[in-house]
Amino acid sequence: MAAQILKQAQTMGMMTEYYHYIFTTLDLMAIDLEPYRFCGVNMTGFRILNVDNPQVASIVEKWSMERQIPPKPDSGLLEGIMTTDAALTYDAVHIVSVSYQHAPQMTVNSLQCHRHKPWRFGGRFMSFIKESHWDGLTGRLSFNKTTGLRTDFDLDIVSLKEDGLEKVGKWSVSGGLNITEVPKRKGMNITDSLANRSLVVTTILEEPYVMLKKSDKALVGNDRFEGFCIDLLRELANILGFTYEIRLVPDGKYGSQDDKGQWNGMIRELIEHRADLAMAPLTITYTREKFIDFSKPFMSMGISILYRKPNTTNSGFFSFLNPMTPDIWVYILLAYLGVSCVLFVIARFSPYEWYDAHPCNPGSDVVENNFTLLNSFWFGVGSLMQQGSELMPKALSTRIIGGIWWFFTLIIISSYTANLAAFLTVERMDSPVDSADDIAKQTKIEYGVVRDGATMAFFKKSKVSTFEKMWAFMSSRPRTSLVKSIEDGIQRVLKSDYALITESTTIDYITRRNCNLTQVGGLIDSKGYGIGTPLGSPYRDKITIAILSMMEDGLLHSLKEKWWSGNSCLDEERHETGPMGIQNLGGIFIVLASGLVVSVFVAIAEFIYKLRKTAEREQRSLCSAMVDEIRLSFTCERRVKHKPQPPVMVKTDAVINMHAYNDRRLPGKDNMSCSTGMTPVFP
Repeated sequence: MAAQILKQAQTMGMMTEYYHYIFTTLDLMAIDLEPYRFCGVNMTGFRILNVDNPQVASIVEKWSMERQIPPKPDSGLLEGIMTTDAALTYDAVHIVSVSYQHAPQMTVNSLQCHRHKPWRFGGRFMSFIKESHWDGLTGRLSFNKTTGLRTDFDLDIVSLKEDGLEKVGKWSVSGGLNITEVPKRKGMNITDSLANRSLVVTTILEEPYVMLKKSDKALVGNDRFEGFCIDLLRELANILGFTYEIRLVPDGKYGSQDDKGQWNGMIRELIEHRADLAMAPLTITYTREKFIDFSKPFMSMGISILYRKPNTTNSGFFSFLNPMTPDIWVYILLAYLGVSCVLFVIARFSPYEWYDAHPCNPGSDVVENNFTLLNSFWFGVGSLMQQGSELMPKALSTRIIGGIWWFFTLIIISSYTANLAAFLTVERMDSPVDSADDIAKQTKIEYGVVRDGATMAFFKKSKVSTFEKMWAFMSSRPRTSLVKSIEDGIQRVLKSDYALITESTTIDYITRRNCNLTQVGGLIDSKGYGIGTPLGSPYRDKITIAILSMMEDGLLHSLKEKWWSGNSCLDEERHETGPMGIQNLGGIFIVLASGLVVSVFVAIAEFIYKLRKTAEREQRSLCSAMVDEIRLSFTCERRVKHKPQPPVMVKTDAVINMHAYNDRRLPGKDNMSCSTGMTPVFP
């Protein structure tokens, strides 16, 4: 019966480390336990047959050889093993024989079963049996003289190990329970407890961790799968020496807790011991850790945002204005106007900016100032364009203004030049959101997470105001915000205005293969992926040690590079743009052309204004004066022309000296002297 129960338990998947069977039968050693030696199942039973005694072992071996009737094929019992009933029968016959030999003057007549009269020596013979002592197959035989029950017997406690049944303790009437099993020493080889074990591994389809292998042939078993986690599982099996069977989780979920405290997904598979390992991108969380055990993380990551890659900003004709924001340009213009006006006012107030317009005429009370309003603006423009000006401040106050303005223009021009190259040669992305805060502040772009995942649990339990606001938005529209899987979320991101919040490693894999998607912002938090085991599993520590060994050997890094590399979009991001075209610098040509057009119109205005004054002075018509001036202006080989003749006047020596000295004050005439020997007379 016990053998049949064990077969049914194995069929139900109940022969694992998480089940413990205690047998009340004393024939556990006679049951065929070979199929369960490497399952890790805990089997404990009792044995009365004293096989440690060499004499007993010799008798048992002789009995096994002489036995002619094998056990029934479906009984589940081993052939040639003495059962407890046989051993007790052997001891009973022997104790009767010994008692009869010690009983004098006892005769045994023919006995008939239908007679009701007892044997007259029966009571006396029973007394001899109760007083007899003998070391038999089942230990020392002694009986209670009153009740006739056997006393002072021992029971060995046996447990199933990989090498078979082993004695782990002893129970006696006088001493009680005594466990004699020696604990395994620390530092033993980690492959000892997992070697030859067959483990059930639950997982979930998730690129690039677990994927269905594409093949022209029909694949079965573990050969159906490939991916990072499959390679990791294969390496662990090679190190620890176990075999495994991969099963997809029936409901296709990682595992979360409902309002009633019930778990689903892979977590439930582990809790109900339907699986030994959960090999998947399973996030280690506080809530899950209370119900299952996790190994050390085999991969670290965080939560980030997956969104469509924004369109590149088109370079317009006025791209040269992009290095600075519009408000900076406005501030620069206001600073220019302000400094020019202040310079004009300070120069008017400072006595050192005024000079004698007629130094050759000591009695003149006329002084001049070079910093007129127009000259002040021209001084600011020359400094801003790094070209300088013929006007130089003389007073200390105006020099301070000039020096500060020069320093200001130096910083502005240097910053502008440094940023101009980047703005003209690097493509810019115009993204509507740049972080989780940007997403939380708007409602136009819908966002969500994978349903019943660790990311959903993070937002659900977060106490940060931003994340609480985001979860309120997602929970208010669960049908549209929450997606069933990562693949569904990717399709929503591509086809609609939707942002998927998931693990950064998954986003990294996706963006390497889909150049239309990108990661927005940095990491929201930090966590890790671990291998799940049932609570109290003896496998966790072994797997953790193996993962740490693989991490130190660089094997985990190699596996990640294998599955994350490939058709990468990073090369396109690093690709520099080609030579700049008219779309980059067209605006500067427009500014140049506009300046030329404005200067032409100003020149025409000056030309007409001057001709009107000349025509009035010479009492000529405007048209005749314009014809003569145009003819003279288009005569390219001539460099000089006659000045308009003013009215005839004779200058005195004092007037001539005054004008000569005034000419010395003009730029380019510093070497002229106040000569009084010339008395020019204009006709």
